[in-house]
Amino acid sequence: MENRNNVTEFILLGLTQNKETQKICFVLFLFFYTVIVVGNLLILLTVICSQSLNSPMYYFLCHLSFIDICYSSFTAPKMIADFLVERKTISFGGCIAQLFGDHFFGCTEIFILTVMAYDRYIAICKPLYYTTIMTRRVCTQIVVASWAGGFVHSLVQTLLTTQLPFCGPNIIDHYFCDVHPLLKLACTDTYIIGIIVVANSGMICLSCFLILVVSYIIILASLKTRSSEGHGKALSTCASHITVVILFFGPCTFTYIRTSSDVSEEKMLALFYTVICPMLNPLIYTLRNEEVKNAMRKVWSSGKWRL
Repeated sequence: MENRNNVTEFILLGLTQNKETQKICFVLFLFFYTVIVVGNLLILLTVICSQSLNSPMYYFLCHLSFIDICYSSFTAPKMIADFLVERKTISFGGCIAQLFGDHFFGCTEIFILTVMAYDRYIAICKPLYYTTIMTRRVCTQIVVASWAGGFVHSLVQTLLTTQLPFCGPNIIDHYFCDVHPLLKLACTDTYIIGIIVVANSGMICLSCFLILVVSYIIILASLKTRSSEGHGKALSTCASHITVVILFFGPCTFTYIRTSSDVSEEKMLALFYTVICPMLNPLIYTLRNEEVKNAMRKVWSSGKWRL
C-alpha cells in the first residue's frame, strides 16, 4: 500500500496496434463522433425550440441526447487522438476522471431509458391517467433521481478503484480507463472488489433490463385489445425505444455481469455503448418518429435554430 502512488500515468494500447488500421479508424471514429454531437444537438434544439414536443417522452429524450453527447465525449475524443500518436498515455487523474464520467453518464442513461419505458407503459396502458401521473413536477423529480443515482453509482466505482495500490504495471489493454482493466493492474488481490463491481454495475444493468422487458411485455399484451390503427401507432412509438434498449443494454449487461472477459471482446462490446449507441440514438428517434421530423422541419423553416 506504500507504493500506491508509484504510477503517475497509464499507457493505453487502444483498439489496434496496426498503423494502417489506426489511420482508417481515425477517419471512421471521427465521423462517428461528429454524428453523435451534431445528431444529438439537433434533437436537443428541436425539443427545446418546438412547442409541439412538450410531452414527457420528449422531455426524457432531451436528457438522453444530452447524456449521449457527454457520455461519448469522455472516451471518443481521447481514442480518436490516440490513433495519431505512437505512445498513448493518460495521467492517473485523467484516467480516474474518465472512469468517473463513463460510469456517471452510462448509469444515468440506463435510468433514463428505464424511465422512458415507464412513461410508455403509463401512456399506453393507463392513457386516462397519463396527464395526472406524469406531471412536469413528477418528471423533473424522476430525472433528478436518475442523475443522482448515476452520480452515486459512479462515486462508488471511483472510490473502489482509487483505494487500490498501483505500484508498477501501468499498461491498460483498452482504449479508455474502466474498472475491469484497472483491477488487473492493482498490486493486490482484487477478487472481492471485482465481485462488488459486478454487484454494483452488473446488477443495475440487469435489474433495469428486466424492468424494461416486463414493461414491454405488459405493453404488448395490452395492445391486443386495441384496434389495428391504435395498435400500430402505439407499437411505432415503442419500436424506437426497444431498438435503443437492445443496442445499449445487451453489450453493457454482458460486460458488467462477468468478473473476467476476453480483452478484444470487451473492447468491441464497449464500442457499442460508448460510441455506436450514442450515434444511432438520434437517427433511430428521428427516422422512426414523424412527430420529431415534422417539428424539426418547422423549427428549421422558422429560423429558431439561431436561438
